[in-house]
Amino acid sequence: MIKIEKPDRTKLDDLGVDSWPVWEKEVSRFDWSYDDKETCYLLEGKVVVEPESGDPVEFGAGDLVVFEKGLNCVWDIKEPVRKHYKFG
Repeated sequence: MIKIEKPDRTKLDDLGVDSWPVWEKEVSRFDWSYDDKETCYLLEGKVVVEPESGDPVEFGAGDLVVFEKGLNCVWDIKEPVRKHYKFG
């Protein structure tokens, strides 16, 4: 399952998003499997994630996204991504 929301600054501060590591990736397409839950906040970019089962999900800058442990999917990065992320 993939959960997406548009958080306000208070929620981002409560989660401590600014202290999370940053990941960057150019336009590309690749398979990905989640060994743990990941929460990420997109600073830049646009992505379509295609779960193994289910409909593709699109998200981008300003979105807080949660990927459940065990998810197998394809990441299709449409615009270069820069995001904060946290596992667990």
